[in-house]
Amino acid sequence: MIDKTLEMNLLYDFYGALLPEKQQEILRLHYEEDYSLAEIADEVSITRQGVHDAMKKADRSLHQYEEKLGLVGRSKRISQ
Repeated sequence: MIDKTLEMNLLYDFYGALLPEKQQEILRLHYEEDYSLAEIADEVSITRQGVHDAMKKADRSLHQYEEKLGLVGRSKRISQ
């Protein structure tokens, strides 16, 4: 099974530009900069619950994009 961080980074690399800017920033801070929810909340001026909700929504969106477009899977198959 692929590591969650690696999976999210792959999905973000392929589909991140399709997300709203705030969700892009939240995911970047969490997965690339390794910020905690509290640190992200301070950075983007929302609550920790707001950060959590935005991350869940972004995660769901990225997985839906992959389900419909399959670019990550196709890239893996080509590289093998």
